[in-house]
Amino acid sequence: MIYISILIGCVIGALVGMNAPVIPYTYSIYLSIAIIAALDTVFGGISSVIKKNFDLKIFLSGFFGNAILSMLLTYLGQKLNVDIYLAAIFVFVWRMFNNLGIIRRYYIEKWTTTFQEKIKNENHKNPENVAE
Repeated sequence: MIYISILIGCVIGALVGMNAPVIPYTYSIYLSIAIIAALDTVFGGISSVIKKNFDLKIFLSGFFGNAILSMLLTYLGQKLNVDIYLAAIFVFVWRMFNNLGIIRRYYIEKWTTTFQEKIKNENHKNPENVAE
C-alpha cells in the first residue's frame, strides 16, 4: 500500500512540476532544502515500514516539521550571512544514506533468501541434479 502511495505521489509531483511556474532564483535555496528534508522523511518512512514500526503521525509531523525547520534555518542563515543550511543538508543527506542502506540490506537479504529457497525446492524435486 505504501508503495502505491509513493508512486501516486511521484506522478502527481511530476505533473504539478511540469505545469508549475519556474521558481525564482531567490527562493530556490528554500525549496531545495525543503525537498531534501522531505526526501529524508520519505526514506525514513520506508525504513520504518521495513522495521515494522511505521506511524503516520510521526511521518507527517517529520515531513512538514523537517521541511519548515530547514527553511527557517536557511532564512536565519541568510539574515546572519552564514550558510547554516549546509549543516541541515549534511544531516539530512547522512540520514538518507543510512535509511537507504537499511532498505538496501533488507531487499538484498529478502532476494537472497528467496533465491536460496527456490534452489532448495528445485533440488528436492530433482535429487539427481544435486552434486555430491
